[in-house]
Amino acid sequence: MSYLQNKVQSFNANLGTVAGKISNKRTVGPPARPAPSPTPSQASAPSKNDLKRKRADPPHVPYSQPADTGVGDHIMTQVTYAIDFLKNKDQPQTFPAILQYLSVQTREESYKSALEKILIRHAKINYEPKREGSPAVFNFRPVHNIRSADSLLKFLQSQRTAQGLSVKELRDGWPDAEDAISKLEAEGRLLVTRNKKDNHARMVWPNDPSLNFELDEEFKQIWHKIKLPEPGALADALEKEGLTPANKHRMVKKPMKAQEKPKRKARAGGKTTNVHMAGVLKDFSHLKK
Repeated sequence: MSYLQNKVQSFNANLGTVAGKISNKRTVGPPARPAPSPTPSQASAPSKNDLKRKRADPPHVPYSQPADTGVGDHIMTQVTYAIDFLKNKDQPQTFPAILQYLSVQTREESYKSALEKILIRHAKINYEPKREGSPAVFNFRPVHNIRSADSLLKFLQSQRTAQGLSVKELRDGWPDAEDAISKLEAEGRLLVTRNKKDNHARMVWPNDPSLNFELDEEFKQIWHKIKLPEPGALADALEKEGLTPANKHRMVKKPMKAQEKPKRKARAGGKTTNVHMAGVLKDFSHLKK
């Protein structure tokens, strides 16, 4: 047997010995047991925090603007409701009618007496004292005591200036004023300016229809045939003639000034460093000009 065959047999013998020592089997652990379902006796006890009920957060209420509930115990709240009541009524109202509207007729006499005094002195209320055969009454006092088309025209004609009248102030005592204004405008008896957003009347002025003048159709045709210059053409024509248009600022050129060279300042007396030459050098400072 050759040397090579002995080596092959020795290798195979060693390989068999090593293979026997190595186990190819995997150790598999026992299957995991399923977790037992909790019984009523084994159920986890709730914590103290869970026993407390969680309250819902209250809604955010802006305290600076209380809600209008339609009722109010404060006397000034009742005054506000009384003014609105009188504003919506065309006829004067008695004090018992106001108390009935406010539902405070059963309140104490001191409360009703204080309410009546406030209404009598209020700037937005007219008070007419009691007369023979007629009780004391209250009515709303608007900015302008105008409630019809005729009274509006009389008021405008009595004005000494051409300031006009605000429709907002007019509606304070006449809520339906805009319908009458539109009718008077169509008749040519009022001049009206309107808002661009909603076309509501804003200011009114009196207008005299007798001052209207009709132009001939021939004159209108001649007027419309006149061609206007293009934008900027007039400004160009003025600049060609050496003129400055009014919408442009004229630039005035300032003459250039020659830059002057800064004069050299004479050196002030400084520290002397050549002390060792004091006996040799001479002082000529007195010769300076």
